[in-house]
Amino acid sequence: MARIAFATSSAPIITVRTLRRRFSVFAAAKPKLPEMSQNYHHSSLEVIGGGRDRFLPALKDSLVKPYNAFPLTGFNRHVETIYAAFYRSVPSVRLRRECLRTKDNGSVALDWVVGDDSFLSPESPILILLPGLTGGSQDSYVRHMLLRAQSKKWRCVVFNSRGCGDSPVTTPQFYSASFLGDTGEVIAHVGDKFPNANLYAAGWSLGANILVNYLGQESHNCPLSGAVSLCNPFDLVIADEDFHKGFNNVYDKALSKSLRRIFSKHSLLFEDIGGGFNIPLAANATTVRDFDEGITRVSFGFKSVDEYYSKSSSSKSVKQVRIPLLCIQAANDPIAPERGIPRDEIKANPNCMLIVTPRGGHLGWVAGEEAPNGAPWTDPVVMEFLQYVESRETINGERSFEDVQQIQV
Repeated sequence: MARIAFATSSAPIITVRTLRRRFSVFAAAKPKLPEMSQNYHHSSLEVIGGGRDRFLPALKDSLVKPYNAFPLTGFNRHVETIYAAFYRSVPSVRLRRECLRTKDNGSVALDWVVGDDSFLSPESPILILLPGLTGGSQDSYVRHMLLRAQSKKWRCVVFNSRGCGDSPVTTPQFYSASFLGDTGEVIAHVGDKFPNANLYAAGWSLGANILVNYLGQESHNCPLSGAVSLCNPFDLVIADEDFHKGFNNVYDKALSKSLRRIFSKHSLLFEDIGGGFNIPLAANATTVRDFDEGITRVSFGFKSVDEYYSKSSSSKSVKQVRIPLLCIQAANDPIAPERGIPRDEIKANPNCMLIVTPRGGHLGWVAGEEAPNGAPWTDPVVMEFLQYVESRETINGERSFEDVQQIQV
């Protein structure tokens, strides 16, 4: 059983990590880019981005192979999505829970892998995981990434948002696609615990949208050394349009049911709250949009759900990202539509690279050596990218992979 400890967030301190990010001698210099070859990735994959030439050589071992979806699931995006959700193995990972009290008196849960502190040094790189909507450390795709990172000697922690993964809810507020306060406090807290370790993050679906929004907000001051975004909806207006079409209604009903379940556990916090909230609508929501209309958009000060979706879309944050960012999408994702991918912004940003697989569904990617029940195809690609970025730390701690758009000094 997870051990629970409450911690109070504190103001960030000046660390070796902060100093080397801000004063690196490489910060104003454009790194030499390797020569590109068309053989660095298979034609079944779309690989683009302003950072393509910087990052692609490190991933060539994985990307030179064709993307072969598992035949019994890959023929249909809904079959692959549902199969991964219900039949992918859930690895056994012992976790230790730490509950972090936020500045507004809210709470989030951080799940650390038990035993990491006994064999990992304080300088080991740390990967912070942000699951999708209503997701948490119990999800199969999260557990597989925990094991993959641990096998590479990375320290890993799952950030369970308010109410998710049985995280406690202590105020009448959950979280949203653009609320970045908790994300900033979690990253600062992890950095304070391990001041000499480089921090990285990976997010899926809504967690990816939140992560990219955070990267754009922090921009030059981002304390992370690198990040990965997977099956990010990017444009929430487009995602919402598709969410109400055909078979996608099944996902909409399933997610709204999960939101209702989370709300029902904490409904007493919303008694007599007033202020524009529509509690009956949220409590009986049959769509995610209903829940967002009843609670989310009111909690975070939006005049309408459409305004909330428009202003919370991470596609608008990509151009402000100033650390290495890998985005992985599936062309047939039913929840994160391909037409919402901000290709032009990714191409224009020398810190970003995009991989689009021909199939994969949503949180599926039932392909690769461990298909159909093992880790998704993306896991080794994610770790190859992160290890490559981590390896670019020079021996004296200065970054050779710094933002190439920084102003010359």
